[in-house]
Amino acid sequence: MSANETRQTTAHHLLEGLNDIGVEYLFCNLGTDHAPLIEEMARRRRLGLPLPKTVLCPHENTAVHMAAGYAVATGRGQGVLVHVDAGTANAAMGLHNLSRARLPVLLMAGRAPYTTRGELPGSRDSYVNFVQEPFDQASVVRPYVKWEYNLPSGVIARQALRRAHAVMHSDPKGPVYLMFARETLAETWLDSVATNDAADRAGPVVARGVDQQTVEAIADRLLAARNPLLITAYAGRNPATADLIDALARFAGIRVIAFNPVYLNIAHASPCFGGFMPGRHVAEADVGLLVDVDVPWIPRDTPENPATWWAHIDVDAEKRGFPMWGFPGHLRVQGDSYRILAQLLEVLEARAGAAFRMAAAARVTCLAAERDTRLAAADRLAAEPGSSGQINPHYLCAAIGRVLGPDDIVLNEAIRNAPAVFAQIPRTRGGSLIGLPGGGLGFSGGVALGLKLALPERTIVQVVGDGTFYFSNPQSMLAVSRQYGLPIFTVVLDNRGWSAVKEATLRVYPDGEAKAANDFEAELAPMTDFAKVAEAAGAYGEHVENPAAVEAAIRRCLEQVRGGRTAILHARITRL
Repeated sequence: MSANETRQTTAHHLLEGLNDIGVEYLFCNLGTDHAPLIEEMARRRRLGLPLPKTVLCPHENTAVHMAAGYAVATGRGQGVLVHVDAGTANAAMGLHNLSRARLPVLLMAGRAPYTTRGELPGSRDSYVNFVQEPFDQASVVRPYVKWEYNLPSGVIARQALRRAHAVMHSDPKGPVYLMFARETLAETWLDSVATNDAADRAGPVVARGVDQQTVEAIADRLLAARNPLLITAYAGRNPATADLIDALARFAGIRVIAFNPVYLNIAHASPCFGGFMPGRHVAEADVGLLVDVDVPWIPRDTPENPATWWAHIDVDAEKRGFPMWGFPGHLRVQGDSYRILAQLLEVLEARAGAAFRMAAAARVTCLAAERDTRLAAADRLAAEPGSSGQINPHYLCAAIGRVLGPDDIVLNEAIRNAPAVFAQIPRTRGGSLIGLPGGGLGFSGGVALGLKLALPERTIVQVVGDGTFYFSNPQSMLAVSRQYGLPIFTVVLDNRGWSAVKEATLRVYPDGEAKAANDFEAELAPMTDFAKVAEAAGAYGEHVENPAAVEAAIRRCLEQVRGGRTAILHARITRL
């Protein structure tokens, strides 16, 4: 220890540790627990010392999902700072979505001070310091995180961050949670005491390919298959996988279904793309591949064939986060789907004979005809514009699809109008489509902002229902968009309520009292004007009810977005 060595706060070592692990942004909703961090940030800025950039978010939902969007775009997990148990509770829904999306994010929350009479710097000094201490703060997000830790001392702050970084980036990736009390942040330590683990000794565990014998076993089945099927949802988390699945499907004559897609998994123009509903194809398949998918079909509504042979290739084949999971898998393979499918394609290309190639080509021809029939059906759905105040969502989405470029990114959170988004806004390039991974509505606004932050040259289009728009904490989303110059295009498909609630009631009680009375407890404030919400935050807002005005309204909104201003198009579509 040098006689001239200075003492630094835990807050200092925490920020140093964030620099160490490459955290570029802290998406923050700050509170009384963060005073030592705020002080240290000011000191570092005065001295010109490095620290992550801060993005202040009026609501935690925005903060968590912005970190998610940045991770989608870059693969790099960022930091989110929230306030004790209250902020953790507000962040919990976002953590649920991140868990299902398998995205790396470091959620950090203060804890209520533990001293009450000024015994230590940071001791309790306000009413909320007493009431914001639950018995088990981490329990709020424990179902959704891979790792949790309450920092006991600044001595190991940098080691704890290194551990958090390794866990959240290990496959399957996911969020982690770190807590610290205010006294812990304020305590001081010598630099020589507060040590760090070297990056090359504490890296993440990365999914890889599999042994040749396993690949050969899958290839054997495909070489003998007459009606192979591949179902996926999130293989496209690596954008390159979309092209690889297309190449594999074309070579082997495989129908590809994207059920509840989280990403673009195959170009929608591919002859082998079979749409979004497995339906009868599940029972018709003799060989099936489940690739990076949590729910490949709804068992109640989807007949299966017990003779079908299934291989399950997934970065998370175990599905440990699902208490019950019962989909078929005669061969389960956990690893990186891109690497495994590349291995599989290489084996098939080496072993395929002329008879197989001819049969596969014939299947592709049949699949292309099915695709053309499906596209023609989509055109027919979009041909009817609807009426005033009841715009056909297929008509509106088709108008959006015509003006978007292949690199524009579409976020679908339209829920029951998702079929219109999928059918009418086709995507062809990996990374150009993102869907809801979990069940926590309101993810797409923050994700859109995080994508725009990471990919400022791309146009980001968020398509939501009116119910979902409420869940998005739009005032928070719009405030961040304006403060940090992150223009996005939000389309609100307003059917005046929760169509999912109505439809769920009808599925369970198709001839019940609710249907007889047409009373589904699903209608929401029908006179709300979301365009005015946009204007109140300095964004561009436009309200459209006349189908004839749709195309011009979309063009005006996109002009605003490409000029640097967020735009919201509030469209009155067919009522629920």
